[in-house]
Amino acid sequence: MSQMDERRSWAVPEGACDTHFHIYEPDHPMGPGSHIPAQPCSLVDYQKNVARRLGVSRFVVVQPTAYGEDNSVTLRAMAELGNARGIAVLDENISDEKIVALDTLGIRGFRFFSLSGDTGWDRVPKIAQRAADHGWHVQFQFDGAQLSARAPLLTSLPCDIVIDHIGRLHPPINDQDPQWKALRGLVDTGRCWVKLSAPYHGSKLGPPHYADMGLFAQQLVLQAPERMLWASNWPHPMVKSQFPDEQILLDVLREWVPDQTTWHQVLVSNPAKLYRF
Repeated sequence: MSQMDERRSWAVPEGACDTHFHIYEPDHPMGPGSHIPAQPCSLVDYQKNVARRLGVSRFVVVQPTAYGEDNSVTLRAMAELGNARGIAVLDENISDEKIVALDTLGIRGFRFFSLSGDTGWDRVPKIAQRAADHGWHVQFQFDGAQLSARAPLLTSLPCDIVIDHIGRLHPPINDQDPQWKALRGLVDTGRCWVKLSAPYHGSKLGPPHYADMGLFAQQLVLQAPERMLWASNWPHPMVKSQFPDEQILLDVLREWVPDQTTWHQVLVSNPAKLYRF
């Protein structure tokens, strides 16, 4: 049996977690300019097409930007899934009492999303302090071309941070690229987690291996296996056609980790620790 055949035989372990997906309910109003994703995207769709198919049994529902600070769809999905946690979009001035109530419901962090330059970054220090006060983290998604510019701020924050989608890097880049060095430096702080997800963002080689993004993922796994996470990013809201196959996205994780122990760590142990399952 080849090494790859052996890896394909690795079962999805009990307690495997999809740490990033979004739920949209077609009858729930969205913010101005927002659009429902281009493929079915309700909780029922996720359960049928992703959870049961892949065999994941723990879930982290991430609030879509389309719903703004109305986290009701996310909270309802968490409740119906049962074994679920969530990441919310919240005003930094939310009361401590509301944060405590959301924590009881399974929310574990603030989401910060900015793919349009400087929007909202002045809010980050206060968001991070609120997160630190309650044992939460801040989850970031932004253009990887900004990593070196944002690294000093991110390093200074008092809470753990999570970087989405392998940093949304733009290959080809080499080991001396300032964005790649910045991401690795953040991981070296011991407080930065990275989601090994959505390699199609930035990949020029594409499926089934996303080999250019895979090089970064493999190095990050070797650098800090205890802070790597996996996610489907379903329903891939920025993709308009030729949707990624979630089974392939899970299969490439087998290529990125060095052994079955790390496979279990990324899928089970790490999310259990970060999200308090």
